[in-house]
Order: sequence, then structure tokens, then C-alpha cells
Amino acid sequence: MLDTIINTFPKYFPEFNSALGVGIFIFARILGFMRFAPVLNRKEIIGMVKLSFALILTIILSLIIKPTVVPSGSALILGLILNFVAGAILGFIAQCITSAISAGGDMINMQMGLSSATVLDPTTSSQTSIMGNFFAIFALIIFLHVGGMYWLIAALLRTFEIFPVYATSIPLDQLVNMEYLIKLTANVLYVGLQIASPVLLATLGQDLILGIISKTAPQVNVFQLSFLFKPVLGAAILIWIMPIIFNVITDYFLSFAKIF
Repeated sequence: MLDTIINTFPKYFPEFNSALGVGIFIFARILGFMRFAPVLNRKEIIGMVKLSFALILTIILSLIIKPTVVPSGSALILGLILNFVAGAILGFIAQCITSAISAGGDMINMQMGLSSATVLDPTTSSQTSIMGNFFAIFALIIFLHVGGMYWLIAALLRTFEIFPVYATSIPLDQLVNMEYLIKLTANVLYVGLQIASPVLLATLGQDLILGIISKTAPQVNVFQLSFLFKPVLGAAILIWIMPIIFNVITDYFLSFAKIF
């Protein structure tokens, strides 16, 4: 009885059957995208929420894409893998945008003398610096503020125009904009230095002053004073320039608004 219902179901409901078939591939691409994309890849978001969001987004995209009949002879496993990889590539490109901000936080953390103070980042399952983690979360908040989620969804929707769900090969030359990716990765160090430069210059001036004091007054323990002054000075400079950093990060995100 059950076999008869399964066999006759596509004949009576062909549109629903085609939507279900294309939805599986869309769901796989969304899962690959969410695995690496900023905001969506955070481990703080529980898995049930992610799956629910992916399912809702799958239903919406299935209605927008207008599913067609599954080609005969297409391999289900191959299609799922290709769609997952396509979504993962796009998510990785988007993740590179926020990596520059974390790099600036790591530079500040090292210059403030907080190299030994690390925390576990659940997203990457690795030890990260305190300031690097702070700037990573701060960048995600700004990314949401400037409409980064709309950029991500728009980029994901555009991938279906270049790489259809039933395609058997990924057009990397069209899916990956090499000029955009090279410019994005090259700016990681540049933008990180822009963010960290005020703290770097302030702590460098402090090192020069302490060096002069150690020469003029050798009895002063400059080594211990540096452990006290560097974090305090770095935190004071950060509080002072935080509005400027906010504008720098916002302009940086807006310059890479067209993710794909």
C-alpha cells in the first residue's frame, strides 16, 4: 500500500515533487554556506535554530528559483556534494571580510602585553586572543548593522544563476571572482594595521619613554612598570578611538558590499 502511494504521488502532485527534489539540493547548498559564512557560522547559535533558518530559507528559495523536473540519470550524492561545496566557497569568501578585523585585534592584543591571555573560540575550536575575539564580535555587530545579512542572501541567490542545482560541475571561474578575492585577502594586513595603528603608536611611545627612564634612573624597575602601563594605556586609547574604529570598519564593509 505504501509503495503504491509513493509511486503514484509524483503523478498527481508533479509540482510538489519537483519542488521537493530541488529543495534537497538547495538545502545542501545553504548548509555549506552557513558552515563558513560570518554570523551564521557562530557556535553560539544552537543547531536547531540554524536548521530551522536553513529550512525556511530553502522553502523561500524554492519558490523563487521555480524548480524544474530532475534530469534523468542525475546522481543524488554528487549533486548534494557539489551544492554543499558551492555554498562553502561562497561562505569562505564572505568570512574573509571579517578576518581583517580579527587580525587587527590580534595585533592590539600582542602590543598591549596580553599575549598570554587567551580564550577558547567555539567557532574555530582554537585558542584566540581576548582582543581578537572582542573585535571579531564587534565586527559581526557592525556587519549586521550595515546590512551584511542582506548581502549574504543576495550573493547566495545569485549563485543559483551561475551554478544551477542540477549542474554536474562547478564553474569556478564564474563562481569565484579572483580579483575580488585577491583584493580582499590582501587587505587583511592593511586594514588590521589601520585598526591597530593608534594603539601600536601609543605603546611604542610608551616603550621609548620607559627606555629613557631606565637609562636616566636605573634603580626604577621599568620591566615591571611596562606590564602595568601597557594594558591601561591600550585600553584608554581604544576607548578614545572607538568611534573612529567604528567608522573605519563600516567603510571597509561597505567597500566589499558586493560579495558575489
